[in-house]
Amino acid sequence: MFGGMYDIVIRLPVILLALIIHEYAHAKSADILGDPTPRQAGRLTLNPLPHIDPIGLLMLLIIRIGWAKPVPINPYNFKDPRTGSAIVSLAGPMANFFSAWVVASVIRILPFQIIGINEYLTAVLVNFIWISIALGVFNLIPVPPLDGSHILELFVSQETINVIRQYGFMILVFILLFPGTSYILISIIQAIFRAMLSI
Repeated sequence: MFGGMYDIVIRLPVILLALIIHEYAHAKSADILGDPTPRQAGRLTLNPLPHIDPIGLLMLLIIRIGWAKPVPINPYNFKDPRTGSAIVSLAGPMANFFSAWVVASVIRILPFQIIGINEYLTAVLVNFIWISIALGVFNLIPVPPLDGSHILELFVSQETINVIRQYGFMILVFILLFPGTSYILISIIQAIFRAMLSI
């Protein structure tokens, strides 16, 4: 479970904000591409309530890994269903990377003394950057049901995707628990994190 007030006051709100930005980006991009489904479902909003999945929030509190409600879309409303789905899927991670870059830019621009005065503000900003990058990187893994699987559909057959989908959960568990793959993921996140704060 989240450890103490630090996690409750800083990490939980930051994770929820990063998840909401991610899902809103899916909804907005689908709406722009001509699919009214997210708007009709009430998901074209930054209000956290429509995006929160009760079980995902509970898992976030218990094991620190949670999720929001997937944004419903109808790919047949796009001119090209496969390309449209890929764009909508890519929008979520890209929104996380962009918001992380914006916050990193704020940290770089503001005088160090101003940021350093408020330890809480510093912790919130740094955690937001890290968590947003982590969420973006993780969702780009090309395994169903993650966003990367819809991007992968542009390059492989539907039959291949269906085979991968059958073992998607086991693949994700392996990626998260196997030291080699988890190390690669963390290394990628760290590299992007350091680059954003040093540019």
